[in-house]
Amino acid sequence: MSARRNDSHHEDMETGADRQTDRLDFAAHLNSESLHPADIADHLEHLSPEKRVSAVNSMSKEDAAETIAELEENIAAEVLENLDIDKAAEIIAEMDRDDAADVLDELDDEHRDVLLEKLTQEDSEELRHLLRFDPDSAAGVMNSELILLDQNMTIDEAITHIRREMEEEKESPYYGYVVDSHDILIGVLSLRDLMLARPGVKVGAIAAGQNVVSVTFDTEKGEVANLLSHYNYLAMPVVDYEGHILGVVTYDDIMDIIHEEASADMLGMVGADPEESCDTPWLESVRKRLPWLVVNLLNSAFSASVVYMFEGTIAQMAVLAVLMPMVANQAGNTGQQALAVMIRQLSRDIFDQKKAWLAVLREARIGLVTGLVMAVLSFLGSWWFTGNYMVGVVMGGAILCDMFLGAVAGGSIPLVFRYLGRDPAQASSIFLTTITDGAGFFIFLGLASFFLF
Repeated sequence: MSARRNDSHHEDMETGADRQTDRLDFAAHLNSESLHPADIADHLEHLSPEKRVSAVNSMSKEDAAETIAELEENIAAEVLENLDIDKAAEIIAEMDRDDAADVLDELDDEHRDVLLEKLTQEDSEELRHLLRFDPDSAAGVMNSELILLDQNMTIDEAITHIRREMEEEKESPYYGYVVDSHDILIGVLSLRDLMLARPGVKVGAIAAGQNVVSVTFDTEKGEVANLLSHYNYLAMPVVDYEGHILGVVTYDDIMDIIHEEASADMLGMVGADPEESCDTPWLESVRKRLPWLVVNLLNSAFSASVVYMFEGTIAQMAVLAVLMPMVANQAGNTGQQALAVMIRQLSRDIFDQKKAWLAVLREARIGLVTGLVMAVLSFLGSWWFTGNYMVGVVMGGAILCDMFLGAVAGGSIPLVFRYLGRDPAQASSIFLTTITDGAGFFIFLGLASFFLF
């Protein structure tokens, strides 16, 4: 028994030593190289949860705050949950307000409240204010740390004010926001405007007559990204319905939004949950994917029933079973091309309903022309393969009809989803496949029954 206790004690000492070594090695790595927080975050994401916490504990609160802001939000929340509560609160206090709110939103209510209680009253109230907004809205991604310039300030006073604000380690400003005595936004000045303006001139005079572009707090974040990209701004001010400025959405936040939107579209097209990642618990992924897999099974059963209707036709000419999948595959590929173009266009949200349906007409024309070309090639190939030109006629006709249908369906399905108030990318490819497979089999086998028997 004594020997076992000694072995166990020895193993515990080795485990503790290993953890200490990991911490020291990581700290040495940080000190030996001037790594960007994003690079450190990449390194952390490849570590086990225990080593992540150990590594963050070895950092200063400033470095830890910058690094956690670069982590995936669910991983950042996991790290904070496993840190000492005081250390976690210090890190939250050092983070930019928008980044801190995003991470806190991932925590359970009880743990979040404990962390907020550890902060200063000002920081706590500001974060609670941000957490009240929808995380998918402009207010949900805005940073409330911005530089306001009273309209009665002179240029010299404004520059001095900006320097004083930056000494408080606020996020680097892209613009100064000119407000009246009620904090209503009346103008936006770039730092270049301020540097080139004549001394003594009031900032309100420079901003006078500006057509200020801003978004309300409840604007969907995807629309904010589109506007920022359209106007080529580095930041977009967020206001309430009366025009009082609340915060600003910066370009780095928009890059994250664009990445999230693209990932969500890609996952949604195949029926996966837009929020799913490799770190999502596997049972949760099963729960999210299974309903769409059931839908896909029912759709496949529909296609199979179409084939079963023509069992006799296939039995009389086995080569039809060989050629049949080519029709569905070609149409499916055509539809996927149209689907991808339409979803990309809808995600940019830059054209109206009339133009959207004109885009479907465009896809129909493309499907018709490409279908004609592929029909000719299919006719020649099938004739050569089977020695029966009528098989070529059937194959070419089916390819033409199904490719045309696939192009129209690929362009239309996202619009139908949008009309129903659903995400245009949500499982679009599943329904497209049902149409191209079911219709393709029916057209091909129907033509074969008519022309060959």
